[in-house]
Amino acid sequence: MAENKTKPTLASVDDFISNIDNPRRKADSIISLKIYEEITKLPPVMWGTSIIGFGELRYKYESGREGIMPIAGFSPRKSNMTYYIGDEFKEAAELYNRLGKYKKSVACLYINKLDDIDLQVLKEIIACDFEVSIQSKDSATCHN
Repeated sequence: MAENKTKPTLASVDDFISNIDNPRRKADSIISLKIYEEITKLPPVMWGTSIIGFGELRYKYESGREGIMPIAGFSPRKSNMTYYIGDEFKEAAELYNRLGKYKKSVACLYINKLDDIDLQVLKEIIACDFEVSIQSKDSATCHN
């Protein structure tokens, strides 16, 4: 069975952020780091070479494949800020309607720059996603 490539590392999150070339992306990463630390109350950990994750979630598929992933996290990519967020909370649609300019895939939220969105709404989305990720999927409701 294939092993996950993206795993927690001992690399420094602060060093990773300080080495981001794009000043806007670096500033948005610092803000995002503070938001995640405030919401999760967990220390940041580098996952692979470019993901800043918080907490650790073990999963197992019906196929038998299992692994670990961060409970919450983001990655400052060249083209955008990528936030690893699902839609498994009931408030998702309403919050995304208020967020501002973004793109979304199944488990990723792409934001060009934080100035394009309502930061308070992003905080609500991150908090809801984190809360739902640590509770049973049968009760996927955010209480923010």
